[in-house]
Amino acid sequence: MAINPKPKFIFSRRCWIEGQLQPATLVLQKNKIIDVVNSMLPACCDYGDAVIMPGGIDAHTHINEPGRTHWEGFDSATKAAAAGGITTIVDMPLNSSPVTINKIAFEQKLEAAKSKLHVNVGFYGGLVPDNINELNGLINAGVLGIKCFLTHSGIDEFPNVNFDEVADALEILHGTGVPLLAHCELSDNNSFPPIDFTTYLDYMHSRPDVWETNAINGMIALCSKYNTPIHIVHVSSALSLPIIEAAKKTGLPITAETCAHYLFFSSENIPDKQPIYKCAPPIRTEENNKKLKLALQTGLLDFITSDHSPAPPEMKELESGNLAKAWGGIAGLQFLLPASFTALRNEIPLENFIPLLTEKPASFIGVQRKKGYLKPGYDADITVWSPEEKFFVEMKDILHRHKQSPYVGRELYGKIISTIVQGEKVFDNNRILFLNAGKWVLKK
Repeated sequence: MAINPKPKFIFSRRCWIEGQLQPATLVLQKNKIIDVVNSMLPACCDYGDAVIMPGGIDAHTHINEPGRTHWEGFDSATKAAAAGGITTIVDMPLNSSPVTINKIAFEQKLEAAKSKLHVNVGFYGGLVPDNINELNGLINAGVLGIKCFLTHSGIDEFPNVNFDEVADALEILHGTGVPLLAHCELSDNNSFPPIDFTTYLDYMHSRPDVWETNAINGMIALCSKYNTPIHIVHVSSALSLPIIEAAKKTGLPITAETCAHYLFFSSENIPDKQPIYKCAPPIRTEENNKKLKLALQTGLLDFITSDHSPAPPEMKELESGNLAKAWGGIAGLQFLLPASFTALRNEIPLENFIPLLTEKPASFIGVQRKKGYLKPGYDADITVWSPEEKFFVEMKDILHRHKQSPYVGRELYGKIISTIVQGEKVFDNNRILFLNAGKWVLKK
């Protein structure tokens, strides 16, 4: 007969309980929170004034396994997530090989992730031309959403779709509870600029705001027709915000995210010949990004992600500085929490910041009844961090497979103290302590 392990007790004077920071002890047993007590119990692990909150959720990452594990991989990515206070990540369907556009490829991804889940991992499937008949198989297998591109994805095996193909997908997704996620750039000629350039402003202007706004307008029109949930990933342009706001006011099932790098960096401060900052859509101006911050404060934008999209250093063209040839993607999974908090700490109260990484992404991926809150019966996925404590990002501390990141050398607020996944202390005091604590997150 199985014997339950003894409960664990953790206490802080700033536990995020019922929408406020207050003294509390969390009682953990196996992989669950079994009680919340509004006082300090004996034999507690006392975290003092550190913030104890639900484990951070990053609903937009690129792990690149199987097939391109030399870019990242589940082992390194989930260790980096734990070091950054992230207990659940969701992996995008491209960049792996094969891309996740059918059930067989999805099963290959699940197999590749075995014994490498140091945090919880969910998955999206992909929509590409000619795989419309594969969507039901992906949905039934447990993907949390279906992702598409409206412009070239950068991966030839994952081509973009047109609005007719999006419409067909929305018909299939209607009523399933599975959203369609869209990379909303509608390029003028559906290809990247053929010229070489090294100035950041040239790169930014090569992917103008109108690409994003045109794509979002098209997605909203289809959402209105089919009333199927759509999600706009990595909103970068403030010109998109009034469009999203108008659609939400009509009651359409639309959600939208932005990313830490659009909040932390701005084009005015990006040097030329530095492809480490290249991503798509591009990082825009400081004035633009102030409006993104305000949209998070008002709830117009729903949550924050990392869009972690790493690549080997040679693919980033770090020596040549060629922004046209360089792979576009920010390596930032480990810094989602501290980078976004640093960018927002003077704009948004801590009490408004915490839901942007916890309950709001939990609701989006459909796990709000077991993750995203500190409540009895919920998964014991917990982040302990010090918002007031600063640290410098050094390469030696980065757990991504490749250490090149625009956050290197930056001073960030929000030091991660401990990360608990399914009741196990995976990360503590700058060290990984426990492996394979995570579970798959599949839609039932």
